[in-house]
Amino acid sequence: MNNDFTFTIKSICLDENYHPSDSTRITTNFANLARGESRQANLRNALKMIDNSFNALAHWDNPAADRYSVELEIVSVDMDVEGDGEAFPSIEILKTNIIDNKTNERIEGIVGNNFSSYVRDYDFSILLLDHNKDQPKFSIPADFGDLHGKLFKYFVNSNAYKKHFKKLPVICLSVSDNKTYYRTENQHPVLGVEYQPNESSLTEQYFKKMGLQVRYFMPPNSVAPLAFYFFGDLLNDYSNLELISTISTMETFQKVYRPEIYNANAVAGKCYQPNLNNQDHSITQIVYDRAERGQLAIEQGKFAEEHFIKPYQSVLEHWSANCAL
Repeated sequence: MNNDFTFTIKSICLDENYHPSDSTRITTNFANLARGESRQANLRNALKMIDNSFNALAHWDNPAADRYSVELEIVSVDMDVEGDGEAFPSIEILKTNIIDNKTNERIEGIVGNNFSSYVRDYDFSILLLDHNKDQPKFSIPADFGDLHGKLFKYFVNSNAYKKHFKKLPVICLSVSDNKTYYRTENQHPVLGVEYQPNESSLTEQYFKKMGLQVRYFMPPNSVAPLAFYFFGDLLNDYSNLELISTISTMETFQKVYRPEIYNANAVAGKCYQPNLNNQDHSITQIVYDRAERGQLAIEQGKFAEEHFIKPYQSVLEHWSANCAL
């Protein structure tokens, strides 16, 4: 039995001409924007929002707020389980690159940002739902997220990852609407004011199994905190420009996807509970199909079950049981 899974990493530019590939999860933020009649305008407007946000945060030596541009790469990771050339689209993430228009320098940004995974869809939309079907009380399977977490850590520690990326990933997500967040006295010049949640969430526990810890910050010019999942030391392992590239990219997506929180007209206070029913918010000029996103998560979970979980079940169970990660 071959337990040396191999990864193939490919990347394409996310610009106004981007078309999602057949293996891309179409609920992914950037893929959702790139569909329908408004696809090109959606992408053009979103990318402009990212550049504007970046320049607003990187305001030093930038009097006209036009010094920087952000280029985005969609990084697709295929995994070959049995070494037979049959690859499964395991992970899709974003990589930021920063263009300094004053010096004509291209600065490497952060990899991660958006996180897309068919196996995560399977865990949350198939496995978790089946586990709780007809049960009087919601519960979580004891090994929930174990396989996904080990696969992710295996990838991050792989030669393929180290060959392509200099630093460990940072993933940036929205806050949960069923938790309360409390402002602390800690403040970072770029990440902004730190918040702490009243309790741990299932998402936090899931990402912890991936080896990631989380901190919540509300950057300058923002109205709500973002969740930053990372390895190591978030505040010291990355430069200000690297952090700004993640903030500007992911907050733009959240303004489109969750305007009730991230495009709200009121700024989060000392005690903040996100509200997806908040009517006091502004809508961006970008079309996003949120209803379809929810419906497709189950279909994507079934895809993972059919093409990955079931065909390789014995191999994956053996590997997971003997994996030291």
